[in-house]
Amino acid sequence: MTRLHAPLPYAIDTEFELPEDAHHHWVRVLRARLGDSAELFDGAGHAARVELIDINKRGARVRVLALTEIANESPLHTHLGQVMSKGERLDYALQKAVELGVSEITLLTSERCELKLRGEERADKKLAHWQRVMIGACEQSGRNMLPLLHGPISVADWQTQVQAEQKWVLAPAVTGGPQASAITPTTVALLIGPEGGLSEGEIVAAQQAGFRPWQLGPRVLRTETAPVAALSVLQLLYGDYGTGPV
Repeated sequence: MTRLHAPLPYAIDTEFELPEDAHHHWVRVLRARLGDSAELFDGAGHAARVELIDINKRGARVRVLALTEIANESPLHTHLGQVMSKGERLDYALQKAVELGVSEITLLTSERCELKLRGEERADKKLAHWQRVMIGACEQSGRNMLPLLHGPISVADWQTQVQAEQKWVLAPAVTGGPQASAITPTTVALLIGPEGGLSEGEIVAAQQAGFRPWQLGPRVLRTETAPVAALSVLQLLYGDYGTGPV
């Protein structure tokens, strides 16, 4: 069934106009017809099955048939601090992080950050684009909770502000990492650098801010691959990885 993001209150038998993005995708792109059904989610954990009851030049109207909330959020709250990168690499990192159950994402700048958002208008357009990428990942993965998107801010600012029971920074040439234990953390912060990696000074500063270094195996990962691997390990150790359908 088609899933669409519509941040509206849901109650059985209520009717409302679809938001513009949902209308465009369902009616104009997917060519929905009167009587078709879809699932809407509000991004705050609620969802509903709706029927398309009217299509007009201005938009489309739906009726709520049933509430379809499901509990598929991970018990582990993960906050990803991801240094921005150019092209589609950041899109991929955000998309996969959402699919893997990330709770919050803060976009970061660093000494080797490739992407510079010059001008308020360009920054707003980029943030709106990345928000749409995350919404699309929620639609695909069945999540009703849209992760929070923050930033961009500097690595130095984020690493001193973020709060979590465990804090990890991906760094080369170190040993150690998250381990299964009797005491399972409920909150984890994860810092991932740009394509060229964080500088030695940034890694030292992160450690001084309470982050522990973590090398993900013997091979060097791309900046968009690293969050996929790291979040998978964290969900396996402390979250809900492997408990649902593939």
